[in-house]
Amino acid sequence: MNTPVAVVVEDEPQIRTFIRSALEQQGWTVHEAATAERGIVEAGTRKPDLLVLDLGLPDADGVSVIEAVRAWSTVAILVLSARSDEQDKIRALDAGADDYLTKPFGMGELMARLRAIRRRPRPGGDGAAESALLRFGDVELDLAARQVRRAGTQVHLTPIEFRLLSTLAAHAGRVLTHRQLLLAVWGPAHAEQTHYTRIYMGNLRKKLEADPAQPRHFLSENAVGYRLVL
Repeated sequence: MNTPVAVVVEDEPQIRTFIRSALEQQGWTVHEAATAERGIVEAGTRKPDLLVLDLGLPDADGVSVIEAVRAWSTVAILVLSARSDEQDKIRALDAGADDYLTKPFGMGELMARLRAIRRRPRPGGDGAAESALLRFGDVELDLAARQVRRAGTQVHLTPIEFRLLSTLAAHAGRVLTHRQLLLAVWGPAHAEQTHYTRIYMGNLRKKLEADPAQPRHFLSENAVGYRLVL
């Protein structure tokens, strides 16, 4: 089994050391960069499995790094930033980041986010993203048959509910913004109708969660969007 490779793009040496130590303890090979320019070079030459990226870099906004890398790579991207504003999170996620962690953060949360990202099927990877069957909890999603079963019993979903579930499943573990979901499920004409995602996510929770009031799989990310946790 190949050793996973990470590139950490962060201008604060103490944080780079903290992240490097955490990843190396989990068996990662870690490379570092302190600028956006160097980060893009490292991402291109190292071909990493993970890019950990600060937004507040000295030579450019980290979002430009995401956009540059996404032009040629599906590498998992975890954004770290002291910016807590929802719009900063949305910009990073819409640009192609997989997740967003606000500073300060603890090692436990960092590793939990990384595990969630690593569980997400990567396009062009082992083909899991195209698998006809996906299971989480007592739910089985059969994409080929367009059927959903819970504890062995078929669950009826409307066409929109099924499209929403399929979109979340295709990006399992990743935060999808309201806009990303609206474009994928309802189309450009409804890109600003954020109440659609709230209503239909509520429907999925009622049908597929053991306790819709305390969901384990269909999780909200503040006012940013949603993720499916397997």
